[in-house]
Amino acid sequence: MTKRITIDPITRLEGHGKIEIFLDDAGEVENAYLQIPELRGFEKFCEGRPVEELPRITPRICGVCPGAHHMASTKALDAVYHVEPPPAAKKLRELFYCAHYVHSHIAHFYALAAPDFVLGPSSPPAERNILGVVAKVGLQIGGEVIKHRAYAQDIQNLIGGKATHPVCGLPGGMSRAISDDERKGIVEKARSCVEFANFSLKLFEDVVLKNKEYVEVIKSPAYALETNYLGMVDKDNAVNFYDGLLRAVDPRGAEIAKFPAAQYLDYIGEHVEPWTYLKFPFLKKLGWQGLSGGATSGVYRVGPLGRLNVAERMATPGAQAAYEKMFDTLGGRPCHATLAFHWARLVELLYAAERLLALASDPAVADPNVRTLPQATPDEGVGCVEAPRGTLFHHYKTDAAGMVTAVNLIVATVQNNAGMCLSVKGAAQGLIHDGKVDQGLLNMVEMAFRAYDPCFGCATHSLPGQMPLEVSIFDARGKLCQRVVRA
Repeated sequence: MTKRITIDPITRLEGHGKIEIFLDDAGEVENAYLQIPELRGFEKFCEGRPVEELPRITPRICGVCPGAHHMASTKALDAVYHVEPPPAAKKLRELFYCAHYVHSHIAHFYALAAPDFVLGPSSPPAERNILGVVAKVGLQIGGEVIKHRAYAQDIQNLIGGKATHPVCGLPGGMSRAISDDERKGIVEKARSCVEFANFSLKLFEDVVLKNKEYVEVIKSPAYALETNYLGMVDKDNAVNFYDGLLRAVDPRGAEIAKFPAAQYLDYIGEHVEPWTYLKFPFLKKLGWQGLSGGATSGVYRVGPLGRLNVAERMATPGAQAAYEKMFDTLGGRPCHATLAFHWARLVELLYAAERLLALASDPAVADPNVRTLPQATPDEGVGCVEAPRGTLFHHYKTDAAGMVTAVNLIVATVQNNAGMCLSVKGAAQGLIHDGKVDQGLLNMVEMAFRAYDPCFGCATHSLPGQMPLEVSIFDARGKLCQRVVRA
């Protein structure tokens, strides 16, 4: 008889989710599902509002990645109003956005990922957290983590108007410029962030790469998944977080497509399954072949590893050296080791810090001309950025008065949904045998989705009408008495 193992709730992520693992009679994993039981209705309740309100509404989707939603929304407004921001506004937006990356990547690596590597995947759950990491690596390093996240937040607060849920983006530009003195202050913080990013890569090398057992886990077939990849690149096919073309490559690294964000509907479709609120985006050229990887599947992945697999280089020198070292160590590009998302995230941390420094060092970023006033009648537009978790699309339609008639949001976690499901199943099948499980093994199954840094609060936006509901009633001794289900 099939045995069912439930991990609920799954831990160290943004949002809520659970994993269901089904064993066959021999105790081997027959199947595993990553299920998302929460629902958010942003796509629906944005309708009927003035479109210029959306850069202030959509950041409320998530308190971890509000900068990404704000920038994608602001770029969508540029397209809706057919207006081109002045050069200083684009530089200022990207400066803000690089600071957002620094704070987000530091948070995920040290608070959500590091406990599995610094303390070990089988360490006691009560210790496997940020406090346990600080106890292991020392208060000084913990202080540096807090300091540099604060630096990044200070920069976001200065430019964005708020450290969280920014309000700076307007159609055609930014709400205010920065002074030259403010720019110089950012330069000093950015220099320190570059040093800290280099330190973080060295810490990863010392703690993870010099530990043979950890390296074997990263390279383990249990965490390997061959898929296509999607990410934003500049004109030289280098990673860019703020602007560029979307490039898709197959599991061998060959280019499948390269397109502007406004054409995303020609390349990306969304499949729906009844057992989760997350959709399953796929590459239309290959079609939806079900939950499967490989060259014939339309499944693709986004995020740090996806971006580095798609790009042919990094645009800053330190990040380029780190990029080359990562792929040399892991056997070349593209790399299909899911746990390498963590390493890629640190390479991107260095790129974000170096790009932050380069932009802040340019006096033109303090040019007071930061807005072109819209003149055209609003209609429809698409905005796209690379969120820390992967490619993010905002697509708005309005009437002639600028009132929103339709919204489509495709966030990174949704695009990684199929990959996360396949990764969880692969890890469960690779790790659980003869029906033997313990908390360490179950945590290692969780590590398969945790590598993606998923944000399920961002990911569930459609409003299907009636929300399915399951109520379990237990007596005082914890025995299940009744389960009531509304489909």
